[in-house]
Amino acid sequence: MSEEKVEELIRTYVIPLGRVMISPRHKRANRAITLIKEFAAKHMKSSEIHISPDLNLILWKKGIRNPPRRVTVKMERDETGLVIVSPATEEKTEKKE
Repeated sequence: MSEEKVEELIRTYVIPLGRVMISPRHKRANRAITLIKEFAAKHMKSSEIHISPDLNLILWKKGIRNPPRRVTVKMERDETGLVIVSPATEEKTEKKE
């Protein structure tokens, strides 16, 4: 069998987390983490998923009962197949009039 080459890949996604709301209140933030890992595994074609501490803080900011409804993330896959999911930081430029 030939070895498959895994190339570096960086993508930005908006992940809908509305399905979290069907979970019990005391499990919603945990379910959000699981949904993000499932989404990353499906779209980045890898089974090794790591959530960055910054994204974890965003999900747990309002407690276990009230995670955000959607999250914009940046997913990076390296040569070994490891996917790191971190929050997307948009550089906002102000118009000068």
